[in-house]
Order: sequence, then C-alpha cells, then structure tokens
Amino acid sequence: MIITDYYCFRRKPGMKSKMRINCTASTMSYEPFEGMRSSKNMNKSEKRDGCRIGELFIYLGKVPQVFGGDIHEKAGWALTKGKNISSIIIPDPEINIGHGDMKGTSDALLFVFSAFQATDGELSDNLKLEIFVARGQAANQVSIYRCMASGEYDDEIEKLRKKALKE
Repeated sequence: MIITDYYCFRRKPGMKSKMRINCTASTMSYEPFEGMRSSKNMNKSEKRDGCRIGELFIYLGKVPQVFGGDIHEKAGWALTKGKNISSIIIPDPEINIGHGDMKGTSDALLFVFSAFQATDGELSDNLKLEIFVARGQAANQVSIYRCMASGEYDDEIEKLRKKALKE
C-alpha cells in the first residue's frame, strides 16, 4: 500500500480559534501526529479553546509571507501547531484535493477537503480535512496526488477510513 495512515480533522462549531481543527478519527499510527497529542488538560476560557489529555488538534491557515523561499507562491494553505507541519498545495480547487509533505520527514501528505470555506481567515464550522500519509514518498507527492485525483487509491482510502477509530 502506498497510503499508510489516515487522520480526519473537523472544525467544531463555536470554537474560539479561527483556525483550529480537531482530530475526530484516525488510524493512530503515524508518530509525527501522535507526538502532537495534548499531554495535559486545559480548561476552556473566554479567550481560548480547551483540550483534554490525548486530544489532537492542529491549525489550518493561509500561508504567511514569512515562510522561507518562494513557497507562498506555490502553496496557499499551511498546517501548523506552534511551528509549520506542512504547506498545502491545491493544484485544482475544483476537486478539493491537495498535497504536501510532513516537515522533517520524507513522507508525503495528501489532503481531501469537504465544506472548505474561509471568510476573513475564519474557517467554516462544517469544514472536514482528511489527511492521508504516504510514508517515504515526499519526492513522489505530485505523482501520488495525480493518482489519488484519478481514483487510483480509492480502495486503499476506504480501507483506512474503515480502520480509523473515532476520537
């Protein structure tokens, strides 16, 4: 299998953060994401969203101008959690599929967006972002993206979705 791991993130209604998305299902098998899980409980306040031990959340936002090189010309979105996780390149916005790589690894990330809208930097409440990992395939991410867009990995994707645990 080319695609090895799966993480589904959703934007919860009523979130204080404009860019936070929470993991709602995953294969719990990809160490770079597993290492980002919360190690302590944080109570919700007027200014911030809370979290519980073991919860996984990340931030999805526009690529800032301060990213190194000319990446802002290629990628419109980025995943972050204190630091950059991955830039997201969406070659054809009509199909809501993108690609990138996990910073610090040789792994490709493939992204499938549903209900993807952003107004004034705030994500829509029903946003869903599915992330599929292809370990060791960062150099082949464009080819893998094209195969995914053409439906070549549909069986692998469905198997991973079914294997995922709800969080």
